Amino acid sequence: MVLMTLNLKSKTFIEIKSSIMLKVALPIRFGVAITGGLIAYFLVLALFKIHTNPIFSLFNGIITGFGIYEAIKYYKLSKGKDFEYSDGFSVGVVTGFVSTILFTAFFALYAGNLNPDYLETLLDRWETTYDTSLGSVVIVVALMGFATSVVLTLSFMQLFKQSWNTKKKAE
Repeated sequence: MVLMTLNLKSKTFIEIKSSIMLKVALPIRFGVAITGGLIAYFLVLALFKIHTNPIFSLFNGIITGFGIYEAIKYYKLSKGKDFEYSDGFSVGVVTGFVSTILFTAFFALYAGNLNPDYLETLLDRWETTYDTSLGSVVIVVALMGFATSVVLTLSFMQLFKQSWNTKKKAE
């Protein structure tokens, strides 16, 4: 009897530890993958000298959205019937925030050190009107990433949440 109780307690501890690791490791893993995709896309645009055109940043939302969707989907598959809206939401938001922080760091490094002329080229239209620094552009990149992450996570959670609709009886 004592052995069964200890075994049950250790199994519960392992399940709790696994759940916590899933909530922590999964967003970091997918966040790093999203960042890799964003950096690769940015560098491909830089090869063709079109990375200063803001219209191409719309594809960043598709890359980020795909990664967040896959993170939530993987988490839901791992949890099964124990999947809860709040847990899925937190996985999506943390995934997006991790990728935003990492990509913002890359962007600051690129615009500040690797290509110092990038900011001047990017802001060519507004340079005479506004005094825009690297810090303000980096903050805007981070805010756009955070907002995109929250909006995409809220959108995807509509697909993954449990329906409250009751099934009609077949008459």
